[in-house]
Amino acid sequence: MRELNPHPNPDAAHGAALTATEARAAGLSRPFFVVALLAIVLGINYIDRGAMPTAALQIRHDLVLSAQEYGILFSAFWYMYSWVQIPVGWLAERYGAHRVLAGGLVVWAGATILMGVAVGFWSLLLVRLMLGLGESVGFPCVSKLLACVVPLESLGKANGIVGLGYLMAPGIGIGLAGLLIDAVGWRGMFVALGIGSLLWLVPWSRVRLPKLATASADPSTPTWMMVLSQPGLWGTSLGLFSSNYLWFFMLGWLPSYLEEEHGFSMHQMERVGTAGYLVNGVTALLTGWLVDHHVRRGGSVNFAWKLIMALAHGGSVVFMLMMAWGSQSTAVAAMFGFQVMMGASSAGCYVMGQILGGPKASGRWVGIQNSIGNIPGMISPALTGFIVQRTGHYELAFVVAAIMSALGIVGWVGIVPKLQPLAWRFPAHNGAGRAGAGANS
Repeated sequence: MRELNPHPNPDAAHGAALTATEARAAGLSRPFFVVALLAIVLGINYIDRGAMPTAALQIRHDLVLSAQEYGILFSAFWYMYSWVQIPVGWLAERYGAHRVLAGGLVVWAGATILMGVAVGFWSLLLVRLMLGLGESVGFPCVSKLLACVVPLESLGKANGIVGLGYLMAPGIGIGLAGLLIDAVGWRGMFVALGIGSLLWLVPWSRVRLPKLATASADPSTPTWMMVLSQPGLWGTSLGLFSSNYLWFFMLGWLPSYLEEEHGFSMHQMERVGTAGYLVNGVTALLTGWLVDHHVRRGGSVNFAWKLIMALAHGGSVVFMLMMAWGSQSTAVAAMFGFQVMMGASSAGCYVMGQILGGPKASGRWVGIQNSIGNIPGMISPALTGFIVQRTGHYELAFVVAAIMSALGIVGWVGIVPKLQPLAWRFPAHNGAGRAGAGANS
């Protein structure tokens, strides 16, 4: 696949994303090359943040941490990560998402390296907060860049490629971290991952982006109140809140669940976890491609994504309950089923905001959405740690996750309006009173 969209785009001069042909003619990087690098950087993002769960038992043993203390440390990342999403979205639109993304990577790579020299609870807490600060740039910046670089009819495929990167990353990270732990210990593992993350900056420095992706905010940029007044913003935020509760729950506790509840060795856990995340990523890619194919044949993008989100959240309810009370084989099958559901819905979580917000507002839209949608990162790991410590098992934690999954249907289907670029309407004195400044059509 060399081009995300081979068709001409007559509206490119009016704020729409360029096609691959137009990008080449203008001396810019091909959309596919940009999307591939964005998929890789979010993959690095998830590998670095997921290294701690893989080494959880070793870290807890060496630093004498209880399950509840570990849950607090895991949640600390999300306290920082969630609250800075909104200013990061503003920074991406004010100073250029490409610059903010690169700077954030430097911060989170440094935090990953420092994880390897932490000596106790408090030093780990500070480094986890630093990691959350750096990694917060990921989705607001990537969504802004995708909305600017990729035409609307190719956003499903582009988000599927990006989803393949970050959804497979935890599985790759589990295997890679396990190998590094065996070779250099958990401390050396963090140092190696942090140094390796910085290598992404080399190809990124060679990317040439369209002016739409690098320009600062101007009078045609929707205001904060215009963005906040959109019901769709709150629908996508609730949907992501629901989806992320399950994601953080599985990301933080799946390794320990497989080891403690079903007697998996660390290497068995690595193989099962890696395979599950592989299924997740491939499903995201296929779903994005199928939706774009459906749209190009005249189908409704609104119907396609809302149906997928409803089925994914409903299916996740069933799989969470199966993992709560099933046998080892049932639990493993349910885990793979959940990964299919999560992969199918992952692209839609961001396509909706990119379509509705368009190139001019998608950075702040996704920043606000992610800020609210990542609050479960503060709740889910700590609450699960509390439940496990009090009950000694994971059943109740899975029931809570099932309830949270059902809420997603309300957000994605009940609150989000018809998926089409919003026609931003500016006051007459703004100097940008035309409708549709945020359109990406």
